[in-house]
Amino acid sequence: MSRKTREIKKNFKVFCEGDTEYNYIDEMRRQKRLSIALKPLNMKGGGYSNLGEQVKTDGTTNCLAKFIIIDGDRAIAEDGEKKKLRELLEYCILQNRNRRIPHFLIVNYPDFEYLACLHIRKYKGQNAAQYIVKELGYKSVDEFKADKKVYNVLNTNGNSYNLMLSLLKDEFCFVINSFSINKKQYEIKTSTVYDWSKLGVKGSNIHEFFKVINSFNI
Repeated sequence: MSRKTREIKKNFKVFCEGDTEYNYIDEMRRQKRLSIALKPLNMKGGGYSNLGEQVKTDGTTNCLAKFIIIDGDRAIAEDGEKKKLRELLEYCILQNRNRRIPHFLIVNYPDFEYLACLHIRKYKGQNAAQYIVKELGYKSVDEFKADKKVYNVLNTNGNSYNLMLSLLKDEFCFVINSFSINKKQYEIKTSTVYDWSKLGVKGSNIHEFFKVINSFNI
């Protein structure tokens, strides 16, 4: 009897800046049964350059796309970090221009905590850290960041990522990745543009992540 051939699934690699993003996406992967390989990384002391090195040296076998999810506040606070962000951005643009593995740079400004608040219908732009403690019942933002069930908190009792996505607009995005998908060929073509004047405007292009992921989950 012939041995069954093991099917190797294609995957998305998600490079996360910190625990919150990792915990959120990891739980989403479990619940939706998505084929997502997570590459979490805390940028403590390393900044954007540390994350960039991880992206560059990571393998691409069976990888459909790489998502690099970062907070933009670091670039506003430090000029040196703005330069490193530019280098990371230009690297992603080059990969996409040369039709290599698509690189989606996702920039949340000011941070993922702001996006978390957008999941909540009652949120009206208050200070994100204070709102998380007051409305979600955490003792501190650090406790929120460490919560492995943060996806459930932000997607139950009327909270939803669909609400967040409805509030995110391209005109507020520092980075925009335009893409086309050929599901039969497992192919994604991506091009990237950016506008430095938008860095510092509250928003995110994380809706691109959800669109790509969900398009392969239908």
